[in-house]
Amino acid sequence: MILGIGTDLANIERIQGTLDRFGDRFRHRVFTEPELARAARRADEAGTLAKRWAAKEACSKALGTGFAMGISWRDMAVTNLPSGQPVMALTGWAADRLVAMTPAGHHAVVHVTLTDDHPWAQAFVVIEARANLPKA
Repeated sequence: MILGIGTDLANIERIQGTLDRFGDRFRHRVFTEPELARAARRADEAGTLAKRWAAKEACSKALGTGFAMGISWRDMAVTNLPSGQPVMALTGWAADRLVAMTPAGHHAVVHVTLTDDHPWAQAFVVIEARANLPKA
């Protein structure tokens, strides 16, 4: 069953402007070290960070809170599987919220997809509850 859906559209040029203005202060307030390391390896750092910004916004919407109720930017992080597929990891208050919204007898799966077409970066997040299988 679907527990939450969120989407966000971020302007890459706006993120670049914020990077130019606030630099590492912005980077470390919003992004985790693995996110920053991935972005630093890319030719388009701002585009990579804009997609992750959009994913965090989309995830907060899928959790049903936006950035209210104590959720932190760094409580949500986008990493990638070896195949390149993005995955969303939740910690802190975001993880607590995920547990609270997951029905008994189920576990939550967070799906994320990212795309960009300069100057736009977009993310969709779907939170799914899957029934726990009985142990054999």
